[in-house]
Amino acid sequence: MRTAPPRATDTLLKQATYASTATAVVLIGVKLTAWFMTGSLSVMASLVDSLMDGAASLINLLAVRYSLKSADEDHQFGHGKAESLAGLGQACFIAGSAIFLLMHAAERLKHPQPLQAINLGLWVMVFAIGATLVLLAFQGYVIKRTNSSAIRADALHYKTDLLTNTATIVALFFAGSGYPLLDPLGALAIACYILYSAWQIGHEALQILMDRELPEEIRQHICDIVLAHGIVLGVHDLRTRQSGQTMHIQLHLDLDQELPLSEAHRIAKEVEYAIMAAFPLADLIIHQDPRDPSRYRRNPKECLNPPETDPI
Repeated sequence: MRTAPPRATDTLLKQATYASTATAVVLIGVKLTAWFMTGSLSVMASLVDSLMDGAASLINLLAVRYSLKSADEDHQFGHGKAESLAGLGQACFIAGSAIFLLMHAAERLKHPQPLQAINLGLWVMVFAIGATLVLLAFQGYVIKRTNSSAIRADALHYKTDLLTNTATIVALFFAGSGYPLLDPLGALAIACYILYSAWQIGHEALQILMDRELPEEIRQHICDIVLAHGIVLGVHDLRTRQSGQTMHIQLHLDLDQELPLSEAHRIAKEVEYAIMAAFPLADLIIHQDPRDPSRYRRNPKECLNPPETDPI
């Protein structure tokens, strides 16, 4: 059974990408002004981070729009993995910005420079934190409604912005208090954290692209739904993966071998409807296996840990 994401979900995803891109553009503008006026490397670190955010958000916008396209002859499983590809691209952008910052911070440690208009830089960073918090609140709402990996990756690097902006404020404050070396040291710390965030985003995107199984609690919930049906003897060979908004589920039902084909089909449809009620964006495939109920013994671990060979 294959379903398409509801129109409301499409709208939420598009709104989240528009909001992310617009926020990045605004922050780039104000941080660029602050950097020109202060000369702070920490502000430049935050600016580079926002530049990468802008590039990543633009990639996200295009990828999400593409991932929402319906399945076609060439992509019969849909286009959902475009979201994970976007996350991988974001990780590369973010890692590049971290390396750039590490190089400039090392240079500034060798050749310190005085800072100007520190108060302006502080106010810009406060504004950036406020704008980022508003965006993250909206992205959190969208993630709960859509479970989008692309929006989750986008939100993760905006969460790192909160830390980088806070670190920038601290560095500016101490630099203005007579500790100028804290400015490049703050930039170094920011760069290291950005690099770690890039690894997190890239690892998660790569796992989805490699068809990692869904979390065990979700798989167990699927098993519980199936086994709640009174006529089903058991379930095995459960396989799951995520592709964009679509959760792909495959499983085998153990049914009484004496059941007529029409009855077995009816039971499978009832199980299908129960699973779809819990996971409305799922693409579900169910196979029925005949069993002798007098000799069959249900193994509660078989669902999540299927045997190496079919027990038929």
